[in-house]
Amino acid sequence: MAGEKPQLRIGLIGTGFMGKTHVFGFAAAQRVFDLPYELVLHTVADRTDDLAAQAAQALGFARASGDWRRLVEDSEIDMIDITAPNAFHKEMALAAIAAGKHVYCEKPLAPVAADARRMAEAAEAAGVRTQVGFNYLCNPLLALARQMIRAGELGEIRSYRGIHAEDYMADAESPFTFRHDPVGGGALVDLGSHALATAEFLLGSVERVLGDSVTVIASRQDGRGGRRTIEVDDIGRAFLRFANGASGSIEASWVATGRKMQHDFEVYGTKGALVFSQERFNELHFYSTADPGGRRGFRRIEAGPDHDPCGFFCVAPGHQLGFNDLKAIEIARFVDAIAGKRDESFGFRAGQRIQELVEAIQGSARESKWLRTD
Repeated sequence: MAGEKPQLRIGLIGTGFMGKTHVFGFAAAQRVFDLPYELVLHTVADRTDDLAAQAAQALGFARASGDWRRLVEDSEIDMIDITAPNAFHKEMALAAIAAGKHVYCEKPLAPVAADARRMAEAAEAAGVRTQVGFNYLCNPLLALARQMIRAGELGEIRSYRGIHAEDYMADAESPFTFRHDPVGGGALVDLGSHALATAEFLLGSVERVLGDSVTVIASRQDGRGGRRTIEVDDIGRAFLRFANGASGSIEASWVATGRKMQHDFEVYGTKGALVFSQERFNELHFYSTADPGGRRGFRRIEAGPDHDPCGFFCVAPGHQLGFNDLKAIEIARFVDAIAGKRDESFGFRAGQRIQELVEAIQGSARESKWLRTD
């Protein structure tokens, strides 16, 4: 029928929180944006056939499988969406790439930078499109902040502070999880990766790092009546030197009692400053030295239709985007990249870069010295 869009058939691996979030994003992106494809929820994979069948029923997939390899081998599927634990990302993504599938993978791309590099190289060689799940960068107010910085509205940038802090590991009696795996685990990997991605999104390349890592809870329940020693960081910090001459810091903590989503940044320049908090992520606060004496202070900029693509979701300022909306924006951009309408917004090469920064900070913490990141 004339006017019908081609289908983009999706295979989802993993049905936990992020898997559900991706499905919400697919549904919203399909309704909100004029996408070049019709998104089809083809097959979902979980650890067993029964779990996969339950997920298919709940999430709206046509088919289910207890073996993710069937999705990769299925010629009907165009995109593989990976929300499985970090340790499986490499194997799944490489298999999907070898089968000619586009790949959407949650962060971190891989537990180690060498694996991330191999994944990026494989995708480029195969000519498939990729996306890593850094959807906080899809907030229109972050794009506005970067625009203001690049336009010189803050003057010469002097310093930067970033933090991503939550409290989901604050309880010392909470059990050992895949996030505590010595290979690719820890707060810096899980949360600091977001802080680093935001820092480079706003200010450009980080050239040098000085890291520090702290393990606050020495052991956790192993699920078998014993305890397992923790080898990864509960808190990771780093001082940063940017290529543009600015300096700054980032912190990652999953033991920050009371914090649920403190993905925040502060940027200070000679003419002004910007302050942002993910816990109120429809607001950006701007201070300008151009304001007259007696009238200076941080003014609130509210997200609204003037900040593309807010207008697709909200009829006026103050009506609020949500976390799942950011996922929908990320998915829409990836679908456009698959169609050749735009470049990858945060592909596997970008995911590799973040893992390299993480490893540089980890190495600096071990050696207690500055390390270059280029």
